[in-house]
Amino acid sequence: MKLVFFGTPDFAVPTLEKLLSRSDFQVLGVVTQPDKRRGRGNALIPSPVKTLALTHQLPIWQPDRIKKDPQTLSELAQLNADAFVVVAYGQILSPAILEMPRLGCINVHGSILPKYRGAAPIQWSLYHGDTQTGITTMLMDAGMDTGAMLLKDYTPIHLFDTAHDIAQRLANLGADLLVQTLWGLERQEIQPIPQNSDEATYAPLIQKADYQLDWSKTAIALHNQIRAFFPNAVTALRGQSLKIMATAPLDPMARSQLPPELNTLLDREELLLTATGQPGEIVSLIKGWGPVIQTGEGLLLLQQVQLAGKKPQSGWDLVNGIRANLGELLASSQN
Repeated sequence: MKLVFFGTPDFAVPTLEKLLSRSDFQVLGVVTQPDKRRGRGNALIPSPVKTLALTHQLPIWQPDRIKKDPQTLSELAQLNADAFVVVAYGQILSPAILEMPRLGCINVHGSILPKYRGAAPIQWSLYHGDTQTGITTMLMDAGMDTGAMLLKDYTPIHLFDTAHDIAQRLANLGADLLVQTLWGLERQEIQPIPQNSDEATYAPLIQKADYQLDWSKTAIALHNQIRAFFPNAVTALRGQSLKIMATAPLDPMARSQLPPELNTLLDREELLLTATGQPGEIVSLIKGWGPVIQTGEGLLLLQQVQLAGKKPQSGWDLVNGIRANLGELLASSQN
């Protein structure tokens, strides 16, 4: 089966690797986003998909706007591909592109459609506290993740999973599901199922404001926000920006999922969970673990943090390093 692969970030790499490893697929080339300038030297950095394509000496197209690039469109049409595979490419494909391959354009999407259409399905699934997510393969149309669904596969979301953890899991899941999808379509064993748009939810691009922590929220809501936007959720301590990278909600509903050694300590030191204060206040210091913050409802243990300009550190190292005191307040950060 002759394929063209459209993709850009790390999430797309396992699918391309899977296709390249199999003798029943021929990857004719890769379409990916233009190189981006990053780092202190402002050097042009290729996408992870381009890096992999270069190691396999594949033809590569990097149009700024693929819909407006007649040369790229002409060259893609001449390939006579059986299918275009699209995984987190980052540009909308025009109807002309969608109609080029014989089997159509097959998208690997990181949610159980029609839930979480859009750019950041994994992050918003965690933010909303979902306990399950998955992959949907889809026959693309001109809309934003609105095409007919082909196959689905599922994975649980555990209390301490971050967006990075789920993305890695779904990337591997999606690679396997795509292979099943391509051959299912080829053999006419899959019946595309239209989405019910009444059940759709939207997963927009993440904005800087989404990283800001509001300590009047519940402990579990803050924990979900922190792991959804890992490692960028931010607050302020003593007027300095402080990223919160890992937390543990000290909530009765979450106790069974906490590390056993932490649960043992909490059972032994019941006073650690009885202190109260205003939202954002350090109300307890758990030796070897970190500061406990009062939220709008419940307590949140800070397990890993990062001060501006510093390396990530444990919550307990922060307590010792800055000599944190009970009663200090965390607040919103403008950085």
